[in-house]
Amino acid sequence: MRFLSSKPWLNGLVGVLIFSGSLPATRLALQDFEPLFLTYARASIAGLAGILCLWAARQSWPRRDDVAGLCLTALGVVVGFPLLTALALQQMSAARGLLYIALLPVATAVFAVVRAAERPRPAFWLFSCVASGLVMGFALSVGPIEGSWAGDAAMFAAITVCGLGYAEGGRLSRHLGGWQVICWALLLALPVMLPLAWAAWPERWEATSGASIAALLYVGLFSMLIGFIFWYRGLADGGIASIGQLQFLQPFLGLMLSAAILGERISPDLIVVMVLVVSCVAGTRRFARA
Repeated sequence: MRFLSSKPWLNGLVGVLIFSGSLPATRLALQDFEPLFLTYARASIAGLAGILCLWAARQSWPRRDDVAGLCLTALGVVVGFPLLTALALQQMSAARGLLYIALLPVATAVFAVVRAAERPRPAFWLFSCVASGLVMGFALSVGPIEGSWAGDAAMFAAITVCGLGYAEGGRLSRHLGGWQVICWALLLALPVMLPLAWAAWPERWEATSGASIAALLYVGLFSMLIGFIFWYRGLADGGIASIGQLQFLQPFLGLMLSAAILGERISPDLIVVMVLVVSCVAGTRRFARA
């Protein structure tokens, strides 16, 4: 695993590991919470924690020319992706959703070119597309891919805005800092997400299990805040297109965590495909810069 030896790649990998825990945590939380409440609540929890971080560090307000980028970041990773995926996954199987998640590293790389002026070499795109195909092929093998056009549209929109949010946040982190970017983005989204969370508050909170509450806290504090601190720092230091390819590992890591936490069975094919995907990610690193 030599290609993960540098600090930016280690930061990116830690971020992906934390994000990978979102899948089993979300499944646990959905045992007692509705998808929309979970979306609003996780952003609200992270936003309130982000305010405390900014206040404790006595951070000055971002520059005026950074506000538009922070709004794009918030639109992509705080509001857009969680909300759109929650809506999409109500109308499609998890395997079908994984087909779209396989496009996220490619979308991130495209926006790295558009928003951050990165110029990966042609071989980078080849390795990235091969990795995408491997993840999609694995998704087709693990279960049915039923869905609807509405769900497909929502999932495609989710991947698009998330790729934009990742690239924009990585770009801003180069001068603002990784934790500052996500905290400011969460703060900008809080006036919308907090009232929505209150409106969607569960009627029978006392019947909620401790496991579901712990899962909600995980997706709020770790998936929406702490993971992004490492992720944006890795994107800023190692290159958005390059580090973004680590997202290819997230479905496999999430399935492994699901097996450990929820007792789900792991197919031997998962290990084989994951090794091939890791090889592709290593290849993208070599050709990420022109």
